[in-house]
Amino acid sequence: MKREIAKYVSECDVCQRIKADHLKPAGMLQPLEKWENIHMDFIVGLPRTQKGYDSIWVVIDRFTKAAHFLPVKTTYRAKQYAGLYISRIVALHGVPQTITSDRGSLFVSRFWEHLQTALGTTLIHSSAYHPQTSGQVERGRRCRTPLNWSEPGERVTFGPDLVTQAEEQVKLIHNNLKRAQSRQKSYSDKRRRPLAFEVDDHVYLRVSLMKGYIVLLAPRYVGPFKITEQCGPVAYRLELPPYLAAVHDVFHVSQLKKCLRVPEEAVDTSQIQIEPDLTYEEHPIKILDKKQRTTRRRTINFYKVQWNNHSEEEATWEQEEYLQTKYPGFLSATENEY
Repeated sequence: MKREIAKYVSECDVCQRIKADHLKPAGMLQPLEKWENIHMDFIVGLPRTQKGYDSIWVVIDRFTKAAHFLPVKTTYRAKQYAGLYISRIVALHGVPQTITSDRGSLFVSRFWEHLQTALGTTLIHSSAYHPQTSGQVERGRRCRTPLNWSEPGERVTFGPDLVTQAEEQVKLIHNNLKRAQSRQKSYSDKRRRPLAFEVDDHVYLRVSLMKGYIVLLAPRYVGPFKITEQCGPVAYRLELPPYLAAVHDVFHVSQLKKCLRVPEEAVDTSQIQIEPDLTYEEHPIKILDKKQRTTRRRTINFYKVQWNNHSEEEATWEQEEYLQTKYPGFLSATENEY
């Protein structure tokens, strides 16, 4: 009996979606190889040179910190950038696995996206008002001078592996980077746990409330969804439903939790409006009841509130002050309805 109860509880769909995890983050650290992950950005508004250049295209490798500064023109089309990218980056270093950039017109153009898809490169766009995503290229942009800026960019590539022409020094730099990377991995893996899935397994996908919202019993996972492909040691592609069409379908294992039993009575989570960054918002939709609590100094009003992603049975009691501050206008619009 005890074993059956434990099995039933562990496979409960509601528990798996709402229960908090108390385990180490999943997924071991995966060290980078050189020129597998690169950052891109533009420096614009520069004095026009005799050849007509007025911008610099900055391309930086995340691992070695090596950088290319390519003089370009703001009148270039996506096809011209593609030709420059193939001849100056891919020809020297190979095809990268990922390219991180902002949401500039080039990086979100259909031609650029189709080109990188054909090459097998994943495009990663930084979040709005969050330049730290491309922090290395933002830092690298400071390394140029406005005096004769286009000439060095045409013939010089900067980076630790090109600081000196001596082969011994290049090997020393590379070996030191490898040792530092291995040491960082060993430290990080002490706080992580390995986790692997198989194709056709079903998993739950982690979601989170938008910052500033606190609701009891808010779902921490949605799903379950079927794994269709393994995309690297710690990433998997999921078969997502239409209501998650705006979400990229490849996820790190730290965002997934194994489904022990595919539920026949699964709760419909399609009404949860999940953003592309896997966050969602909870807001009150109905007042079910009201009560007062009197202290020595004042009387506090409480309202029993139903939330947009929950049934009436999951309603919570909230203070009037909290509702007025967090959801102004809600009480005046709904107080007389219950």
